[in-house]
Amino acid sequence: MTTIAFIGLGNMGAPMAINLAKAGHDVHAFDLSREAIAKVVAEGGTAAVSAQDAVEGAKVVITMLPASPHVEALFLGKDGAPGLLTHIAPGTLVIDSSTIAAASSQKVAKAADAAGIDFMDAPVSGGTGGAIAGTLTFMVGGTASQLERARPYLEKMGGNIFHAGPVGAGQTAKICNNMLLGILMIGTSEAIALGVANGLDPKVLSEIMRRSSGGNWALEKYNPFPGVHENAPASKGYAGGFGTDLMLKDLGLAQENASHVKASTPLGGLARSIYAQHSLKGNGGLDFSSIIQAFQPRA
Repeated sequence: MTTIAFIGLGNMGAPMAINLAKAGHDVHAFDLSREAIAKVVAEGGTAAVSAQDAVEGAKVVITMLPASPHVEALFLGKDGAPGLLTHIAPGTLVIDSSTIAAASSQKVAKAADAAGIDFMDAPVSGGTGGAIAGTLTFMVGGTASQLERARPYLEKMGGNIFHAGPVGAGQTAKICNNMLLGILMIGTSEAIALGVANGLDPKVLSEIMRRSSGGNWALEKYNPFPGVHENAPASKGYAGGFGTDLMLKDLGLAQENASHVKASTPLGGLARSIYAQHSLKGNGGLDFSSIIQAFQPRA
């Protein structure tokens, strides 16, 4: 049994922490939400009163936070306050599963290395369903030895583990994946909305496309039309899942990266604009599959 600090217990983080607790690890859980902490405690975790309390005595620290500023502030400090790296013992393994800029991961990794701490980025894909089932895909940035050290814990949360390259490479792979995901969800939504506007049954149309050349992950597991997939956010009022504003953030990261390396990503840029408009209409907290509403007539 390993003492693991898990910081960030949102829709993805909480089930990941729970899977580690169910695997027999001593999970010290912290989040700004007491309700989120309580969910993990109910499944075998231990409540921490602060991030500093969570990492006390931990051999592994895992974080799942919203964006780059949160990760940098947590580990490096902010407004003169020291960061969490000053509270983590040398030799500790830190796995950041947040989706942030590769440059932020590299910045934190440099400071961690100076403190004798192993830091690696390991963002995930697979949605809340994958987090609950323990079938997530991990995209790892770090050394081969760091990955092997982390593998026993990653395997309790995911079914696919890929070594993308050095620190920051996991984040680059993740933004490429999420840019594609945002694009294909828009295209899937457009196609279903068009079919429904012509009187087609969304379930029948979705199955036709799923088994044809238009088949994709959204049609397989995350249909944007209510009632097609019982457990998809679309069938739950677009609650939970992966928020529109989080997708917008990731598409922004992809565009920033594309600008930095002078890559051409016209569809990624268009997808970002479409999600930005959707968010401005008050849909930022809804699951990103709610983008189908942009292609449907108003009720």
